[in-house]
Parts: sequence; C-alpha cells; structure tokens
Amino acid sequence: MFLDFKDTISGQEARAYATIDGRNEDLFYIKKLDSKIEKEKSEGKTLGKRGTQTKAKGYKGTGTLTIYYVTSLFRELMLKYMKEGIDTYFDITVINEDPTSSVGKQTVVLKNCNLDECPMALLDVDSDSLEEEVAFTFDDVDLLSKFNKPVLK
Repeated sequence: MFLDFKDTISGQEARAYATIDGRNEDLFYIKKLDSKIEKEKSEGKTLGKRGTQTKAKGYKGTGTLTIYYVTSLFRELMLKYMKEGIDTYFDITVINEDPTSSVGKQTVVLKNCNLDECPMALLDVDSDSLEEEVAFTFDDVDLLSKFNKPVLK
C-alpha cells in the first residue's frame, strides 16, 4: 500500500482570513504561514528511576506569516498599540482544500492571535517583490473540519 501523490495537498490551494474587531480580512497576500504548539514541561526525578522524567504543564502557540509587502494592516495594528496602548487580538482561519486530493479539506482557526513584531518599512533594490515576516502568538486552536484518511493503493 502507498499514498497516491495526487492526494498530497498543494499549498497554493489554501485560503486564509483574519477576523479582526468582528470583520473578516482576506489574507490573499500570504506566501507562507507556520504555526505550532509547543508543550511546556516540568522535569523531575522519582525514587526507583534514575532517568529524568517529564510532565506536561501547559503549552504555547507561536506563528509566523510571510507575506508580500502589499498591505498596511499589521502595521496599523502595531501602531494602534504604540500610539494608543490598544492591543488587538484576532483569529486566523486557514482552509486547506485541494480539489485533486481525496482527503477533502481541513479548517483550522488560530484563536486570540497577537502580534509579536512587525516590520514598519522595507526597501531592497535587488528584490523583484518585497516580502515581510510577521511573528505572532496564539492561545487556542479549533479544528472545524479535518482531512479524511487518504485512499491507499
């Protein structure tokens, strides 16, 4: 049995939007989005076991958006915090659905996203298209729809 390559998901078939202050913003200018959950663990030892053991005690969600330099949205959010002290939290919804794949679609919502850093201005005379990276954290995730199991051949 093997995975049919046509069942892999093309990154170009994804869609994403941010829900900010109750409005949906299409994120059509995203080139790449990476997000991950990292477990926080305590370490300890017990009688009868020489090795160090671990126990999960929480988690932290972090992410990075690589986007084409064609929007001021994230600069506006950062300036709102800088100038007015108002920090904005928002959700990012990512939908992966490749019509050539038998696995269907997956919809993930990164909840309570908050910017860590954001470029304010870019200039690069050697670049054909400027890109920027925006780092963020999030504290919850919803899996609204999940992939089907692939058909193995």
